[in-house]
Amino acid sequence: MIPVLIFIAFGLGVVALILRDRHRKLAREAFIRDYVFPQGLFTKLQKQHPQLSLKQCQLVSRGLRHFFLTHHKSGLQFVSMPSQVVDDLWHEFILNTREYEAFCKKAFGRFMHHTPAVVLGSVRQANAGLRRCWWWACREENIHPLKPTRLPLLFALDDKLGIAEGFRYSADCDAVRRLNATGPASTIVHCGGDFDSLRFDGSIEGLGPTHDNDASTFAGSGSEGSGSSGGSGSSSGAGAGAGAGAGAGAGGSSGGAGASGDGCGGGGCGGD
Repeated sequence: MIPVLIFIAFGLGVVALILRDRHRKLAREAFIRDYVFPQGLFTKLQKQHPQLSLKQCQLVSRGLRHFFLTHHKSGLQFVSMPSQVVDDLWHEFILNTREYEAFCKKAFGRFMHHTPAVVLGSVRQANAGLRRCWWWACREENIHPLKPTRLPLLFALDDKLGIAEGFRYSADCDAVRRLNATGPASTIVHCGGDFDSLRFDGSIEGLGPTHDNDASTFAGSGSEGSGSSGGSGSSSGAGAGAGAGAGAGAGGSSGGAGASGDGCGGGGCGGD
């Protein structure tokens, strides 16, 4: 009888640990989605990018929120930043040292260090981080990561906002290759379909959960998602303030990028 009771107690303890871990993950995700960025961030971002309107700054903050969600959903694995303008906002956020440290502690349980924006290249760790970011950013907006028909917001922002020295992406690999072959060097565009290519570093590390890179396991529809109140995100990317190709209205498989659907948390916009 005693061994049975010990076994039951052990089982209940395991279940309790699993439930506690799940509750903590859900609470952290909710915190990231609803977080209000510190006042003044948008003013600092506009000093670097004076062409940006307030609404566009809010869209950039939504991209930063998506980036933090990719880190959270990947199990706090390393993720690379794909957008120059979002990277600029992230850097300004980090300069608010107390607020950023408090955010990281509550969102991740530890500090998230800054790394510059990158594209696929010869550095394997950076490539793995970029594939991981692509995977979870696509999942957030219900896009098939291996068969994208549109771009997740985080990978569309630099081109959408006309960011100088930004990184341009397209979901249409054929069009990308034609443009890169015939266009000037300043118009280099990167293809979302390249994330499952072995030609960069001989691997696809980071593309999908670590135990399974099979595209058949992806549960998303790869077509459409809807934002919680930011409009619908179709394959053309229509939605709150995003315009064509960005898919900013896409809410994703887990409820979108903040309750307001415009780059603001449930508690308001912050930033400015």
